[in-house]
Amino acid sequence: MRDVASAADVSIKTVSRVVNGEPGVSAVTAARVGAAIAHLGFARNDVARSLRSGRAGALGLIIEDVANPFYSAIARAVEDVASERGHILITGSCEEDPTRERRLALRLLRRMVDALLIVPAGSDHRYLLPELSIDTPIVFLDRPSHGVAADTVLLDNAGGARTGVEHLLRQGHERIAFIGDSSDLYTAGERLAGYRAALADAGREAPDELIRAHAAHSTQALLALPRGRRPTAMLCANNRNTIGALRALRDAPAPVALVGFDDFELADMLATPVTVVRHSPEDMGRIAAELAYRRLAGDAGRPVHRTIPCELVIRGSGEVGP
Repeated sequence: MRDVASAADVSIKTVSRVVNGEPGVSAVTAARVGAAIAHLGFARNDVARSLRSGRAGALGLIIEDVANPFYSAIARAVEDVASERGHILITGSCEEDPTRERRLALRLLRRMVDALLIVPAGSDHRYLLPELSIDTPIVFLDRPSHGVAADTVLLDNAGGARTGVEHLLRQGHERIAFIGDSSDLYTAGERLAGYRAALADAGREAPDELIRAHAAHSTQALLALPRGRRPTAMLCANNRNTIGALRALRDAPAPVALVGFDDFELADMLATPVTVVRHSPEDMGRIAAELAYRRLAGDAGRPVHRTIPCELVIRGSGEVGP
């Protein structure tokens, strides 16, 4: 930069303003600096710049699996917010592995990302206490933190599941199955709680045999139950569960009503469009990124907890009579 300043007969500060696109430099001077840069082959060293400023111009994001449309929508929304501020996004998938989550988080933080956003796999996040103690912004998405206080953005999982089951009850269904992941997973546990609450409020039982995991095989097993025990409707607890159940229901001898938690591509284009509990993963990503940037701007207030609402979208699959 000193050589550019000498060649253009300007100060180093003027060169810095031109390189960083800052105002206060005349067009003639900027052109002279530009010519000197081109002649000398100068390029800004962002690594050195980040070492001086303590900022990398990057956000870190850890999600469960980038191949899942829910998480890819979150990543895109975070990237859009970062891009508006001239930053990049560095993303990693932890694949429901707490050890991998911790390794990714520490690796990103050691590379001096300005803030870290996490969809957690683990149940102990005290390893982040040193970073939080020096005010590194850390935001949890989709699932809460454990052992630390941090900004958090969640879905109304229990409320959304409850809405789906209440809809099936209004259609006259009494034996409603639940197909989801292990209840050890926060989102699955919350959605199972919403399912149970809706049935309890209606004076209905939730028999253990109607609560299953592994969508395609579980749906086939449910359809094989004796007629009096067989479900006439089901709530699928996420997009992958819904798709697996739809595959199994394709050859079902009798129609089964279905409500899926999460919308998914082409759900409205199937022969019987799928009724879903819809929410906005884009809103989750955007809000989480904005919380991180608010912390970077100096907000030192108490941790913020935001909840994304869900809505029932009626399309036909949940309106099949018993």
